Amino acid sequence: MITLQERVHTAPMPTTWHLSKLHHTLRVRRGNKNSGMVEENLLSLSYGRIVRRDIDAIDGLLPESFETYQIVEAGDIVMRLTDLQNDKRSLRQGLVKERGIVTSAYDAIHVAPGNDPRFWAYALLALDLAKYYYSMGGGVRQSITFSDFPNEWIYRPDLLTQERIAALLDRETARIDDLIAKKGGLVYSLKAKLKRAISAAVTDGLNADVRVMDSGIDWIGKIPAHWRLMKLGYLGRCANGINIGGDAFGSGYPFISYGDVYKNRELPVAVGGLVQSTEADRKAYSVIAGDVLFTRTSETIEEVGFSSVCMTTIEDAVFAGFLIRFRPDKNQLSPIFSKYAFQHMGLRDYFAKEMNLITRASLSQDLLRNMPVPLPPLEEQRAIGEHLGRLERQIEAIIEKTLETISKLKERRAALITAAVTGRIDVDTHGKAGVTSAALDQIESEQAE
Repeated sequence: MITLQERVHTAPMPTTWHLSKLHHTLRVRRGNKNSGMVEENLLSLSYGRIVRRDIDAIDGLLPESFETYQIVEAGDIVMRLTDLQNDKRSLRQGLVKERGIVTSAYDAIHVAPGNDPRFWAYALLALDLAKYYYSMGGGVRQSITFSDFPNEWIYRPDLLTQERIAALLDRETARIDDLIAKKGGLVYSLKAKLKRAISAAVTDGLNADVRVMDSGIDWIGKIPAHWRLMKLGYLGRCANGINIGGDAFGSGYPFISYGDVYKNRELPVAVGGLVQSTEADRKAYSVIAGDVLFTRTSETIEEVGFSSVCMTTIEDAVFAGFLIRFRPDKNQLSPIFSKYAFQHMGLRDYFAKEMNLITRASLSQDLLRNMPVPLPPLEEQRAIGEHLGRLERQIEAIIEKTLETISKLKERRAALITAAVTGRIDVDTHGKAGVTSAALDQIESEQAE
């Protein structure tokens, strides 16, 4: 007989633990409908945690009646085992800490007497982290229920051991989560620092208190005396992309899609999709180093996308019809300057004022050509671009190292949970209050530096 933990975690049963059937320990809660709206505390599963929701909120998908929801109690474990095909990163269970209601699409699990729900919440999380649930189910919408595996053999410790392991994991994971949050805050602050530096450099501290009229351009702000204010149309050429039919995909040359630009500021060397195209197509709809691509439509102003490819050479690539290519005159506009300038020159404000917002944000070549651009001399553009490039590389190096640390912390957290719930950690030596991990101490000291 092979237990669930042995099969999933390759972890043999500790000698002091006991064999049991899964449904003897964890049971699906039945007959707990919210009939008559006796409970209005709406709860939901979010990133492995049970959180409160506003039952009166009008956003999102709402049921005809919350009477169809199920009541859960503190200590229940809520599991979402539907639509497993959507992603393999979501955490699909959470421990309930207060009475409330959740959608009936969730499984509400309660533990049998003599068990600690915190321990079993961690045990189910360990299965989730090992991607066990994704090996089950079938169909287009891959879904299972907790009742699909009730007869699995498991091994479990006694209640006192469960409580001690749960207390250990509560304490240790809280510290790891705190470090992850601090590292995430560092990444956020570094990105904000870069954004501020870019904005200051490409606008030279423009202030919205003086109206400047230059060559028929209406601009509210200040520009240095030696800068020019020009319409984008005088600094290069705009062109729409090629409209490709569905049967044209699958072979041929690289193709830059709407999604590539929508998702990325700077396109990678390898772009998504391939398209069959003629030599004339590639000549008319190609991209070269220095081109800037804009999306023509977006749901909102905030989602207007543009992507600089000024640091990238994509040989023989063509771009989609839902994109506009701006090719700067390099004698007037430095590609490395434009890479940063287009991200931080108040484009959102300009688009919000000028674009058609009846149903979708719609951008045209005429709007782009008429967009005002504060422009320093060419040599100053290059100097600004090179300075920002160095700063960006420095900050990205720190961010990359920080993200690696976050990844290692998450791996450490997952390994700790799995080891604890399978009995591979000595709680007496590992979990003494006040005894901390030297590795976490080192990470925390790096955070303080």
